[in-house]
Amino acid sequence: MDLSGAQWRTSSRSGSTGNCVEVAITEDGVAVRDTKDRTKPPHIFTRREWTAFISGVKGGEFDL
Repeated sequence: MDLSGAQWRTSSRSGSTGNCVEVAITEDGVAVRDTKDRTKPPHIFTRREWTAFISGVKGGEFDL
């Protein structure tokens, strides 16, 4: 996935600590990277994988 022109977004809920992730939506899928170390390669997800993850979050699958 070519991320050279990606527009990375950070959640408004992350505050100003810098301890969060950024997300870039592309034609091919979704990329997620750590804001503390942007030199590391991002995690890449297909749109189907991302949709399943978001559904799981909203459905409480990851609640402790």
